[in-house]
Amino acid sequence: METKDIILTLRTKSGLSQDELAKKMFVTRQAVSRWENGETIPNTETLKLLSKEFNVSINTLLGAPKQLICQCCGMPLNDDIISHDSDGSLNEDYCKWCYADGTYTYSDMDDLINVCVEFMAKEGFDESDARNHMKKKLPTLKYWKNFSELSDNGKFERFKQQLIKEINELNISGMPKLTSLSALVGSYVNLSYPLPSGECVKFLNDNATYLGNQLESLDDKNKCFGILANVDFILISTYEENGNNPQLILFKKR
Repeated sequence: METKDIILTLRTKSGLSQDELAKKMFVTRQAVSRWENGETIPNTETLKLLSKEFNVSINTLLGAPKQLICQCCGMPLNDDIISHDSDGSLNEDYCKWCYADGTYTYSDMDDLINVCVEFMAKEGFDESDARNHMKKKLPTLKYWKNFSELSDNGKFERFKQQLIKEINELNISGMPKLTSLSALVGSYVNLSYPLPSGECVKFLNDNATYLGNQLESLDDKNKCFGILANVDFILISTYEENGNNPQLILFKKR
């Protein structure tokens, strides 16, 4: 699709008139009309506004002329997993797992490689080949090439260690000691928990990135503990294979 068709489709899908979109973009209705007729293309600043308004990348607005990859882990990017900056705009350099609302979630390349290899092994890749591939790939990416400039000097890692300490101090029966937390995107872990009232509730934002882990229960080999947290809360649950029969164990504000 061309830019003119993409803007028309996104505007129509959002239920906006040309006048309404024009006001949001600080342009005239005639400017929007020219975009949708293919007479002109929005300038860079307007493309940024359109990207934020419709939650799609500038790359998508321009007809996806290039294949984006995460400049931390190397994962191919699409609009569903592109990260956001702290102001809510999309950051087309990173995925939601590696960069969350202005924060880089990995400061140790080996930790990231271990996470990626585990995922790739589940997808059928040979573990040794996957590890060798990641060891060669990551040093070529923007984040790791400029790590000394982009790094937060361990601030986020210290935050993770504080979370781990707080979670372990809860002494949840049957839950093994937590030793690590990884970035997890809400849409992949947002289970619906039954409440005593019979209502089922989701507590997470599908588009947000959290820190979490999965641990096998010490008491029941058929159950796992799911740990999720951020600066505001700690959530602990149990569930069976494939997230079946989820039970909320604890939801605690920090």
